[in-house]
Amino acid sequence: MNRPQPFRIAIDQAALDDLAARLAHPRWPPTFGGCWTDGIDDAHCRALVEAWRALDWRAVEEDLNAFPQFQIDVDGEAIHFVHLKGKGPAPKPLILSHGWPSSFSEWLRIGPMLADPGAHGGDPADAFDVIIPSLPGTGFSDIPRAAGTSPRVVAGKWVKRMAALGHDRFFAHGCDWGSYVTSLLGLQHPEHAVAIHTGMVSLAAPRDGSEGEPSPHDRAYAKARKRWQEEELGYIGIQGTRPQTLAYALTDSAVGLAAWIGEKWHRWVDPETPIDRRAVLTNIAIYWFTGTINSANRYYFESRRDPVSLAPGQKVEVPSGFFLERASGERGQSVAGLPDRAGAPSRERAARAFNVQRWFEAPRGGHFPALEVPDLLGLELRDFFRPYRDRL
Repeated sequence: MNRPQPFRIAIDQAALDDLAARLAHPRWPPTFGGCWTDGIDDAHCRALVEAWRALDWRAVEEDLNAFPQFQIDVDGEAIHFVHLKGKGPAPKPLILSHGWPSSFSEWLRIGPMLADPGAHGGDPADAFDVIIPSLPGTGFSDIPRAAGTSPRVVAGKWVKRMAALGHDRFFAHGCDWGSYVTSLLGLQHPEHAVAIHTGMVSLAAPRDGSEGEPSPHDRAYAKARKRWQEEELGYIGIQGTRPQTLAYALTDSAVGLAAWIGEKWHRWVDPETPIDRRAVLTNIAIYWFTGTINSANRYYFESRRDPVSLAPGQKVEVPSGFFLERASGERGQSVAGLPDRAGAPSRERAARAFNVQRWFEAPRGGHFPALEVPDLLGLELRDFFRPYRDRL
């Protein structure tokens, strides 16, 4: 598969029938009145499962197949991607990387805005050739044959993959794990990733005494981050240490998978910018039909075994931009049943690790801005990359 091969999603009817049978006869656990305080709310989970039972997958499949999809061989493994060719005088290549528990479908609302800005109220001169891959071991990319596929490895694969498409130099944006992969493109492959833009500050400079006392912002951020970690990071503990044990439950139980993923898609979304349930179920169904929850969860495991730390004085030198969630208090929001959002570290702290050229704390939207606030994110991406287009 030296050249991209056209790809269409076509789930076997037997798999659809098997899923229907599993969803029709769930074995529900007892509840203790937690209402999000001890996990996914029971009523929410039951409604999600009922909606999944009613979902017309063939209609979803048709919608997904309306986007041009391909697979290409990278290091002996097929990588799936959507390729939206830009409509403008000089489209520039832009790779969009998703995170966990997401999939390539996260980008399908914003992708056309970036590829054809003229049709969405923008300037055709800002057009991109948009490449939307499924991370290895997610979606319709191959599951790695062996352990070791860390974000550092994925960044290297992205360079090879873009080169195979004729793009030796390109732009990159990502959220969640996609932020980390994109940051590593900028750190380790600056000759290829000309400018990067992320939804998180994924690297931190080591403290060396030169930074002085933490600012009030950073003290507040550290406190909020600690509180968030105490309440929310249980999933990282198990996925980062015993992903295989968890995989048996999530691979065998459709209801269990819906609960595990559905909780995050509810709690990480801004209540003021909800994502429609069909989009959430599309994402869950992709994990189910491809059997990729184990390999996706393993990014937490593999990253712990292949960590990336900045050396003193080292930073990402390529121009870097950020589109960040604001803390709950800064937005005047503290919604019952949802975690307080820690927000972002200060720009000054980020600048010790990145060549920060743009810093935007979104007034609305949560962890999935491409679905929650695509207009805001799309405008930011056009504005950020515009000064660097002549470098490609």
